[in-house]
Amino acid sequence: MLLAIQYKGMLVVLDIKNTNHLHVLKSVAKNAAQTPLISADKSSKFKKLTVAVLSLGLLSCIAYPQSGADLMENENANNSVTEIPSNSGKPVVYQVFTRLFGNTNTTNKPWGTIEENGVGKFSDFTPQALQSIKALGTTHIWYTGVPHHALATSYLNFGITDDDPDVIKGRAGSPYAVKDYYNVNPDLADNPANRLHEFEALIQRTHQHGMKVVIDIVPNHVARRYQSFSPRHDNFGANDDTSQGYSRDNNFYYIPKTPFVLPEGVADTVLGGKATEKNQHHLVDGKFDEFPAKWTGNGSRAPQPDINDWYETVKINYGVKPDGSYDFPKLPEAYRNMPVEEHAAFWADKSLPDSWYKFRDIAIYWLDKGVDGFRFDMAEMVPVEFWSFLNSAIKHRNPDAFLLAEVYQPDRYRDYIQLGKMDYLYDKVGFYDTLKTIMKGEGKVSELVSVHDEVSDIATHMLHFLENHDEQRIASPEFAGSAEKGKPALAVSALISASPTLLYFGQDLGEDGSEEAGFGDPSRTSIFDYIGVPAHQRFMNGGKFDAGQSSSEEKALHNFYKETMGIVATNPAVTGKYESLHALNLAADSTAYTETQFAFVRKKNEHGIVVIANFSTESSGTITLTIPISTLQKNTTELTLEPLLSHKGITFNLSGSNYTATLSLNGLETRVFEF
Repeated sequence: MLLAIQYKGMLVVLDIKNTNHLHVLKSVAKNAAQTPLISADKSSKFKKLTVAVLSLGLLSCIAYPQSGADLMENENANNSVTEIPSNSGKPVVYQVFTRLFGNTNTTNKPWGTIEENGVGKFSDFTPQALQSIKALGTTHIWYTGVPHHALATSYLNFGITDDDPDVIKGRAGSPYAVKDYYNVNPDLADNPANRLHEFEALIQRTHQHGMKVVIDIVPNHVARRYQSFSPRHDNFGANDDTSQGYSRDNNFYYIPKTPFVLPEGVADTVLGGKATEKNQHHLVDGKFDEFPAKWTGNGSRAPQPDINDWYETVKINYGVKPDGSYDFPKLPEAYRNMPVEEHAAFWADKSLPDSWYKFRDIAIYWLDKGVDGFRFDMAEMVPVEFWSFLNSAIKHRNPDAFLLAEVYQPDRYRDYIQLGKMDYLYDKVGFYDTLKTIMKGEGKVSELVSVHDEVSDIATHMLHFLENHDEQRIASPEFAGSAEKGKPALAVSALISASPTLLYFGQDLGEDGSEEAGFGDPSRTSIFDYIGVPAHQRFMNGGKFDAGQSSSEEKALHNFYKETMGIVATNPAVTGKYESLHALNLAADSTAYTETQFAFVRKKNEHGIVVIANFSTESSGTITLTIPISTLQKNTTELTLEPLLSHKGITFNLSGSNYTATLSLNGLETRVFEF
């Protein structure tokens, strides 16, 4: 027996026989008093009932929006009913630097304070903002910079200890120098005392708009001075034996009897290196009190790390001895293709290093807050065995959790996917790096085809991107110098594989990262300082998110992204088989097809698309596009394909064992056809 109730703009369907979610039912009942209720079983029409049926206390709920897309209850986000994206295509991840997204301040003073340059807030993710993100086909929002990290701004009035700017990069601080995993960055809250609740509300809003929430976890390192004010376990390092350089259950590695010394040259750059600026912070003195010294996050064992080391962080000990040997059981090779349940069972009775349990507890804490997945920073610097342990625990809690990892060693990809149970890795070293050379006019499409083929067995796990917080903006002079050059790259990157596609905020507007923010050089939007993001600010238009101040070029680029990502998010063909047409067309006579064009097919069951992209800024000339009969599997002498990303369709004629059609592409043009 199913019951349905109109609740907060959604159709909430209740199953009488399921009692697992009674607490959600009670929440719905409390808020839905006197609301008409509908009842239906599988064979009857809907009949009006009274809301009093809810008082039976026998119901659980699954929610569906009126459009029919699936919704689910999120048990851990204040008992709210939340939406699950309905997506016939593939996952689309929108990475947003949370601190920058909603900032409308345009001052952009280098090394500017939060008062001078402004900062974005959780509350800036309004329904209008979230809808604009959803319009790009987004299924997951990766909120970067959420966990409380070290920063130069003082929140002493809220009971938060000040961080020492001598070991902070920039004024706003690195989001990867986390100081408290059990709370969130106070910069992001309207009321820092209420910051965790404000983030929980953002989780709910995101779910209500049909998207899932991903945040960072950085198991390799933490801030130089980690101090959680609401830990679920003892703070990292609290129980360490600091007389030992290494001990299995120490959270850190130590250099006994030796003090930490700031890297040479750092004291002259802190907060911009200006005496007047330094005097504004009482802790800036060219020193940092740490005894004994700890290993630095990137593995430096020197008490005085180099200025290019990750000196603002300390490395976590996972039971890897200084000589590289392991102080924990090795995961048997037989587990490579076993499900997560078997991995969890393997670790259940093992004695493991303390750091393993601490990070497991952190992940579970955020899952219980309603977070739907994690992006794991520098995962390759942590043993695969730990990932087997952690990810099997996560999947036990939430089988649908989204797990993305940063791994840049191609020979280790399969270990982290198959043994470490990662869902996705960045396809940077192969696909992104090769695509970047093509966008800069320095590479050949054949090279891209080759690197894509090298990961064909794990292609669905290799996330594609063109920008993220680590990489240069496409429009920056240091990269392509023009956002237009990203258009064919987007189509190819997003449509070639069944793996997720990642977009970085501002990418769809041609943001060039040219701001002199403070720490670091332009070309990448700063993650270390308070800054505005101009192209994004114009699109925001004072919170309307309607491109009201965007240029015509920015609007056109944004619309191209929306069209392309609409195909990615809704067309089943992008989850199916991939077939390159490049070699066939490159070898054909009497055609203008060259190494600057790329054609391929995607198909799944009755769905299929043909993609042809021109990476050259010049017109292609007349191309005779050739597709094998076996690829299209049609039984006709003439075949017309409908346009998906094109101003018109295209007609192919049978010629021997192939279909052929002629077309000409403008510079940087991509066309997508459906069959």
